[in-house]
Amino acid sequence: MIIAAISVALHFEHSRSLKEKRRLLKSIIEKTKHRFNVSVTEVSGQNLWQKSVIGISYVSLNQTMAHKQLQSIRNFIESLNKATITQVDYEILKKDV
Repeated sequence: MIIAAISVALHFEHSRSLKEKRRLLKSIIEKTKHRFNVSVTEVSGQNLWQKSVIGISYVSLNQTMAHKQLQSIRNFIESLNKATITQVDYEILKKDV
């Protein structure tokens, strides 16, 4: 079993309030969850009105599929045009069962 995690730092350039950032972020999170069936949550920047970091986790049967899925998730978030991705960190863990 492969456990993949991705940390995505986002910058909301057009956000002018915390409420607006939360609305945009909620849209990104919900669309990503439904499109890829992954776990997504905001892990940093909860009280900042232009920055946020989301964590995404995914379980796969093999490493190649995990890498492809994580890249697809990144591309999808970019395609939403709601925020600019400023940093991405991947981590792949192999767990023997």
